[in-house]
Amino acid sequence: MPELIQVDCKGPIATVVLNRPAKLNAMTKPMWQALGDTIDALSDDDLLRCIILRGAGEKSFSPGNDIGEFETERANKAQAIAYGRVMHATIAALSRCRHPLVAQIHGICVGGGLEIAALCDIRICGESSRFGAPIKNLGLVMAYQEMAALISLVGRDVALEILLEGQIYDAAQARAKGLVTRVMPDAQVADEAWATAQRIAAGAPLVARWHKKFARRLADPRPVSEEENDECFDCFDTKDFRIGYAAFLAKRKPDFLGE
Repeated sequence: MPELIQVDCKGPIATVVLNRPAKLNAMTKPMWQALGDTIDALSDDDLLRCIILRGAGEKSFSPGNDIGEFETERANKAQAIAYGRVMHATIAALSRCRHPLVAQIHGICVGGGLEIAALCDIRICGESSRFGAPIKNLGLVMAYQEMAALISLVGRDVALEILLEGQIYDAAQARAKGLVTRVMPDAQVADEAWATAQRIAAGAPLVARWHKKFARRLADPRPVSEEENDECFDCFDTKDFRIGYAAFLAKRKPDFLGE
């Protein structure tokens, strides 16, 4: 049986694939677990600079959770709580990932698939992609941990519009609502995702990690402490700052070390 979550590393860029194409990459409990474990492991790898997250094939990123599991894994509240713990652990792993996450979205991106994409830093889709979370039609609620990413991405009003109406949006509508960062012709999505990852990887990796950390911190309403403010200037003591500064003066491309 092929791995449900595949990883392909090319230099400082890792591509993580939701690998269940026969089911349009519908998520199962083992897939949620494997995805969280994979993201945590990649996050700990200091040699990486960017992660592309995609579904296998070009028909679907993911339509969300496999409906077939409801009978065996989510038939009642107790089972749903256990299932939710696995999902929410993976959501937490995506949320705390140190490296920039680029969602490469082909086709369907609905329900749990949309939740995964919402946790990525940049979301690139094709013109034929479709988005939504029509879980009201299943009599299901989006839990706090899942809704938090959606609200953080598009705001309370749009998140409630998506959940209360349960509509499916095309790529242009999704872009207008802030669900995606960039819409490309379908045939160009993979190339644009790779080019985006390369641009990210060419920058100072410590800076990318700091920017992600600071963005997460600014979502917290507590005042930023003096110690946290001081961390904004730690970059001046890095080798990468000296490399970048020297390269700028010499008008050449910097070769950052991540130190």
